[in-house]
Amino acid sequence: MIVRFGFVAMSMLLENASPSRTMTYRNFSRLPERDAAVRRLERIGEENLHNTLRVLRHAAAHDIKVYRLSSKLIPLATHEELAGWDPVSNIVASFTEVGDFIRKRGIRASFHPDHFCVLNTPRPEVLQKSVEDLEMHVRMMEALGLDEAYKCNIHVGGAYGDKPTSGERFLQQFGELSDRYRHRITLENDDKTFTAEETLAIAEASGVPMVLDIHHHAVNPGGLLPEQVTGELWPRIAATWSAERQRAQAAGLGGGEDNLQRLLAPKIHASSPKSEKDPRGHADGVEPEPLLAFLQGIAGSVPYVDVMLEAKQKDAALVQLMEKIRSHAQSDNSLRMIDDATVEIVD
Repeated sequence: MIVRFGFVAMSMLLENASPSRTMTYRNFSRLPERDAAVRRLERIGEENLHNTLRVLRHAAAHDIKVYRLSSKLIPLATHEELAGWDPVSNIVASFTEVGDFIRKRGIRASFHPDHFCVLNTPRPEVLQKSVEDLEMHVRMMEALGLDEAYKCNIHVGGAYGDKPTSGERFLQQFGELSDRYRHRITLENDDKTFTAEETLAIAEASGVPMVLDIHHHAVNPGGLLPEQVTGELWPRIAATWSAERQRAQAAGLGGGEDNLQRLLAPKIHASSPKSEKDPRGHADGVEPEPLLAFLQGIAGSVPYVDVMLEAKQKDAALVQLMEKIRSHAQSDNSLRMIDDATVEIVD
């Protein structure tokens, strides 16, 4: 089983390369000329995309093929006071440059809309804002030239006092979205509300792939033992990705079957607890032992797995983790280093 490792948005190893520079609406509203103020927002967006390209080139130089794009590429992109503004079209050339690099280098890029993108909310106005946020992410994907094999990852949402009803409401409201949105979505278990087992049932019913966050599962296990996750849940999770690959292949997405094996390989999120007092928080780095134990537990089940690290130290944490895995591989015949961000695990 080939395992690739990636990181989220920011680089800690590059200087002055933030892809998430922003502007508050308060500062925007203080600028005297609205047209000039809007253009300033677009220039910040262009700078963020330029820095995204810098980060991607840096990642490619370190053999990193899994990357989460920042959701904050364009400041105030969905602010209600800027309704009618079309920032994506206005800076499409910068999006195109980044997307060309992603496809050329075979990078699996994704988005993770912020926590306020909640599709199971009982409040119509919150649902409308969530759909607007999802619309912006889909538009950015389209401007990048990335088809539906490239995904936006979200959580199911809150319990709102009745978790079963909230799960059913997700299915209803998600089902009412157009295919343009639904075909972009993956679902992830969270650390407080919807467990891995509950999220998987909703993903199966929705017809979307599931991303397993093993840290979230550790703090919100729902009574499942580790062997139940690898032995019972994991085959079903992998099946959601297999079904999506079949759909994507039939639709001619992703550049062919070989590319789809990598673009739509099962994905997991990994991080380590910040501390005993804050087990849900993310530490600076990722300890290899729990992650390797899980990967070795599923070895041989699928040909490829991608691991998104959600550590505070981003790419620096990835480099440190790979050094630790390389050290493990010297005494563990089940591990073989392929490159600086990829390992083979032999079952």
